[in-house]
Amino acid sequence: MRATPCLSKGFFGRSVEEFKRLSNIVFKMEGIKGAQGPYQLHSFRTPEDVSGCKVMSDVDIGGFSTASLDWIPSETTETPASAQSIPSAHGFVKFHGNISTKLPQDKPDVQRTGYAAFRTSDRGPTVFGRSLWNMDPYQYLAMRVKSDGRSYLVNVQTESVVPTDLHQHRLFAKRPGEWETVLIRWNDFVRTNHGFVTEPQTEILRSKVRTIGVGLTDRVPGPFELCIESIWATNDANEAGGPADVSTLKAGELKNKHGEKVTWA
Repeated sequence: MRATPCLSKGFFGRSVEEFKRLSNIVFKMEGIKGAQGPYQLHSFRTPEDVSGCKVMSDVDIGGFSTASLDWIPSETTETPASAQSIPSAHGFVKFHGNISTKLPQDKPDVQRTGYAAFRTSDRGPTVFGRSLWNMDPYQYLAMRVKSDGRSYLVNVQTESVVPTDLHQHRLFAKRPGEWETVLIRWNDFVRTNHGFVTEPQTEILRSKVRTIGVGLTDRVPGPFELCIESIWATNDANEAGGPADVSTLKAGELKNKHGEKVTWA
């Protein structure tokens, strides 16, 4: 006999987790006082955490870019500035591969290749309904990363009216080759569709976040490697080891319909 989704262990596990989260909000009166600490969205402490992600590349349309998401045991690194509040990790994932802009000869309709990405899987149902992340109580998305300095994009998918919409922001690593915590304000994400900025812009639906991921779409041929320890939401601008720097304007590879590059603060 096949078990129905409602009787599966995953369903009850997710339901218990959601009940604990909702109870915590009530007991700590976070609805009145606001969020009282960081909220873990996805960590990579164990090999099993990798199975909760989906890897994609232009191979899906006949391209030649490669991408892998591999779990790596813990290594000796500096202690995160927020170690007292963020669960300690026993490992991390390495998102790596090779970008190729070569076009498939047998598919003339494919005119653009050279990308790779991964995202968390859609969260399953619970007794409280579909499981979505509510980011309304938080100002920042935080990620503990070690970058190679390439132009990665953080991708957030919500319960948008248009299923192919993504909210994107550059992952600005200040110390390539070293572990660091990067903060992105939720309201700074830009709504896009198929790699182009969507107009008119609408504010990200923070109460109904479905998935979070990272993509590389700069179309620069060659190897890439990005290590990620954990992803969480926070209100503490000092999670990055100091006040969030919003004074410098930087342009990414995203463009609007006029061909102008999007500039982020």
